[in-house]
Amino acid sequence: MLLQIYPDNPNPVLIKKAVDALKNGEVIIIPTDTVYALACDIHNNKAIDKICRLKNVKLDKANFSFVCYDLSNISDFTKPFSTEIFRLMKQSLPGPFTFILNANSNVPHIFKSNKKTIGIRVPDNNIARTIVKELGNPLMVTSIHDENEIVGYTSDPSDLDSKFSEQVNVIIDGGYSDVHPSTVIDCSGELPVVIREGKGKVEESH
Repeated sequence: MLLQIYPDNPNPVLIKKAVDALKNGEVIIIPTDTVYALACDIHNNKAIDKICRLKNVKLDKANFSFVCYDLSNISDFTKPFSTEIFRLMKQSLPGPFTFILNANSNVPHIFKSNKKTIGIRVPDNNIARTIVKELGNPLMVTSIHDENEIVGYTSDPSDLDSKFSEQVNVIIDGGYSDVHPSTVIDCSGELPVVIREGKGKVEESH
């Protein structure tokens, strides 16, 4: 099911369809402020396993992230971090950044693994954040790579529909996406370290 939702004013009826699919343990495709992503409820093991099959990765090797509505519930999944890191996150989010933080015991439980860190995202995209808000907890997401390595990421929702319509229940058409992924900042050590330069510019967030 391809749902056309406008980021400026997400249709509540269509948002509910996406949220209902998540509550039923389905995998959906959502837009972010960077690239499109496979997404599911973090508390549904079958959906998490399905994303692993779609990505052809093992769960303990996968680099999945949590999409949160804001910073308020990040401490539910992470160990305490410094005031400097919190300030950096507050300045940068919502925005095209993934922050790698030390995971607390809730994360290994969700992933059924000994995962030590977790990526946290608060994308500047009303569709993604509204879905998280209506669901009541974060989403687990992973970017959708294009088979064409030069292109990198599939930006056209109709192409996503052609490729995934038989595999996922809901594909949200939020318009053409960016082709640049998020900037990844590792905050698991003493100082933040940029480990992937993407759409987010760190110097602009200070």
